[in-house]
Amino acid sequence: MSDGLASGVSRFLQSLRNERRLSPHTESAYAHDLKTLVAYCDEHSVTEWDGLDPQHIRSFAAQVHRRGLAPRSVQRRLSATRSLFRYLIREGELKRDPSADVQAPKSRKRLPVTLDADTMARLLEFRADDSLALRDKAIMELFYSSGLRLAELLGLDLADLDLRDRAVRVMGKGRKDRIVPVGRQAVAAVSRWLAERATIAGVGEMAVFVGMNGRRLGPRIVQRRIAQWARRQGLPEHVHPHMFRHSFASHLLESSGDLRAVQ
Repeated sequence: MSDGLASGVSRFLQSLRNERRLSPHTESAYAHDLKTLVAYCDEHSVTEWDGLDPQHIRSFAAQVHRRGLAPRSVQRRLSATRSLFRYLIREGELKRDPSADVQAPKSRKRLPVTLDADTMARLLEFRADDSLALRDKAIMELFYSSGLRLAELLGLDLADLDLRDRAVRVMGKGRKDRIVPVGRQAVAAVSRWLAERATIAGVGEMAVFVGMNGRRLGPRIVQRRIAQWARRQGLPEHVHPHMFRHSFASHLLESSGDLRAVQ
């Protein structure tokens, strides 16, 4: 290993400790990533940092990718490399960043996690024997029926509901209103909840979904309650609100509309 390369990495890591006060774990990750860069330089007879050019960095990224490193990990390795080069430029030891225009291979987008129709039916088929269960069932039926985002559901006011026409008005991204259809089972569940809500909601509270304190629900409560119901119903996976939206879209495509969402 070239003394010049090793010295540059050592001083860079020292600066991370002193200036950015990174955790030992993070510093160790930087050291590991840069060790592979130095090894690449040794293989290609590069003895000084200013001997690297963009083609070297592209070759380095391609090499570690070919050896089985995932795209996300290649991105991290390039990020460590860029941090080192910024430090060396700041210290006057490098005039330009040879990694500036080098991109890591793109990560495959993860497919959204969904519940199949049978699992969703199993989750929703519980008896609502108290106020919280009535509310939670209405929330989950509405999520699944209409494909709402969590923020959209929590933002619903009583004036947004039109259960007679089986529709709900939601404020989506960009603060744009849209009208969303509501399935029969969701209408029934929301109607039962509204009768119970009248005994719980605080004076002047307009939110459709409220907690036992009578005020509008927050996202953490909804997330926690859905996870609890999934466990009670014996589902093996962790269930969160966004899964309803993805499942709604997936099942709608699979069944050409013949499901809870449009019944």
